[in-house]
Amino acid sequence: MADSSLPNSWDARAKAATFFGFTDLPSIAARGTVVLTHGEGPYVIDTEGKRYLDANSGLWNMIAGFDHAGLTKVAQDQYARMPGYHAFFGRMTDQTVMLSEKLVEVSPFETGRVFYTNSGSEANDTMVKMLWFLHAAEGRPQARKIITRGNAYHGVTAVSASMTAKPYNAVFGLPLPGFLHLTCPHYWREGREGESEAAFTARLGAELEEMIAREGADTIAGFFAEPVQGAGGVIPPSEGYFETILPILRAHGIPVIADEVITGLGRTGAMWGCESYDFVPDAIISSKALTAGYFPMGAVILGPDLSDRLQRATEVIEEFPHGFTASGHPVGCAIALKAIDLVQSELLANVQRLTPAFEAGMARIAQHPHIGEARGRGLMGALEAVKDKATKTPWEGHLSVSERIANTCTDHGLICRPLGQSIVLCPPFTMTDAQMDEMFTKLSAALEEVFAGLT
Repeated sequence: MADSSLPNSWDARAKAATFFGFTDLPSIAARGTVVLTHGEGPYVIDTEGKRYLDANSGLWNMIAGFDHAGLTKVAQDQYARMPGYHAFFGRMTDQTVMLSEKLVEVSPFETGRVFYTNSGSEANDTMVKMLWFLHAAEGRPQARKIITRGNAYHGVTAVSASMTAKPYNAVFGLPLPGFLHLTCPHYWREGREGESEAAFTARLGAELEEMIAREGADTIAGFFAEPVQGAGGVIPPSEGYFETILPILRAHGIPVIADEVITGLGRTGAMWGCESYDFVPDAIISSKALTAGYFPMGAVILGPDLSDRLQRATEVIEEFPHGFTASGHPVGCAIALKAIDLVQSELLANVQRLTPAFEAGMARIAQHPHIGEARGRGLMGALEAVKDKATKTPWEGHLSVSERIANTCTDHGLICRPLGQSIVLCPPFTMTDAQMDEMFTKLSAALEEVFAGLT
């Protein structure tokens, strides 16, 4: 590692000029920053020339690696042809129209419409505003409450952070009033002693019924759920979860929104996470893999019912007063069209091919006495560190175990993500068998090193 004490080092420059977000500051103080210069396939290279296998796909999004020639060529061509525009006032580019058509085509919906944002956070925020607007237009202005689940992650705007049921948002005085959080559907951690998985799922269904009865169905604007909770620690729902809760929501006329920012476009082994769990929502939130990380973009994909109702509501006031300067940006749309083509033509098949090896690698590491659970779906997984496997007792918080593991992985040339007491893996869809072996070999070595120092 470079000498970060040098006043003109990359580390010193980064610390002097950058305000860090979602970064463990003690680690930065002790170890310095990693400043990257370029990428090659699934690898990123820092200013010292050290290579790291990025098992986090950047931030879930670099599904085609860091130097895909087809994606960069599309971007270059579109910048030369039409470098930027908006989607206001009835004007938009041809790329925007084509992407809207493509997203409806690859969605689970027979018909629909698409609204563009610059991120998944903004897309979730936009969807909430759409629901508030719609219910008010239909004579239910009191329908403003939003239901999500514990450990959910839906973004960082004031609204999407209120949907994000994470305790750290308390420092911002969030959640805002009217944002309701159900129990996280994580059977391994949330199940009661002696409670079967089926009984756990039934209990969560009853909890939803009780919440609706207590709050009043006419006050609830919508229910948002990640098919697999991503930034909560890669938490697949308990067995039968969606089959249990969706009929309850449907019976009360509560719209169901699938937050597919992480799971969408191949991560779970299906085009959409909701397809992996065999349900069709009323709308889908997309981002991250939408452009393979090559451009910041988010999208609200409205199914036919919400699309038609919102259209009728906007016709009354003659517009939907919401949007972003870069909504439907032509370069982003051109890249997204190419990214979707790649997913359909080759990347999804590689996810499906690699998933058994990924699951086998996770299962091998889960045999370790300090790994309590291996969980995941498709090419997304988490390994939860525990002090005592039999009792699921976590390590003391001051030990920062997952941060230690992630830092040690970095020393071994592997990037993975600490989340709570878990280590998350979500490799690019372009991974080879050899790179998959490299990932698990380096992770295993890091785990042994860290746990040896703790016991």
